[in-house]
Amino acid sequence: MSAEPQPVIRRTRVEDIPALIELQRRVYPTIEPWSPDKLRQQVDMFPQGQLMAEMDGQPVGCASSLVVLWNEWAESHTWEEITSAGTFEHHNPDGRTLYGAEVFVAPEARGSGVGHLLYEGRRAICREFNLKRIIACGRLPGYHRHAAGMSAEFYARKVVWGDFFDPVLSFQLREGFSYCGVVEGYLPDDEESGGFASIIVWLNPDYDDTLPNQLIKEDIP
Repeated sequence: MSAEPQPVIRRTRVEDIPALIELQRRVYPTIEPWSPDKLRQQVDMFPQGQLMAEMDGQPVGCASSLVVLWNEWAESHTWEEITSAGTFEHHNPDGRTLYGAEVFVAPEARGSGVGHLLYEGRRAICREFNLKRIIACGRLPGYHRHAAGMSAEFYARKVVWGDFFDPVLSFQLREGFSYCGVVEGYLPDDEESGGFASIIVWLNPDYDDTLPNQLIKEDIP
């Protein structure tokens, strides 16, 4: 009996871009995927922060991130603003915060540990470069079922309390992230979430504030 294929996490390469765009179309059929130019800019801007998962040589997941000075964005921001509409022009190697811009997993690969491995990959980036934390704003795709009866903030609290299951926030809590609140208008076109997103944080236990971060410009292997 042959063993089940195992997901492998590696850095995204320029030649992966067409396949990742097709995967994104399958994961979000109602949302316009990233353009090849924007994905190329992400890889060029911060190659260390762009990860993909593959099984049997086929892409099954992606995680994109940039480094920011968090104080510039903490009070209020949208996805469009902080990611420079997906170009990552706000990536700042002097920052201490790894910002999670996107994670998606192929429908057929869900439940196989791909999402966990992509999150592990981000944690490894934090540790490798002595970054203080990971911050992300996650969709609340289960909110539309309850939007008529409660605020997004109260919905998210009930997910944290274990009263509701949300496909994104519940997973992030299991991954060791802490819930920090709700951002309004983060993804205005996301009808399932009503445009809301939960803001989450993971603190790097190995962070050393006496040392600089270790980000350096590297070539993609």
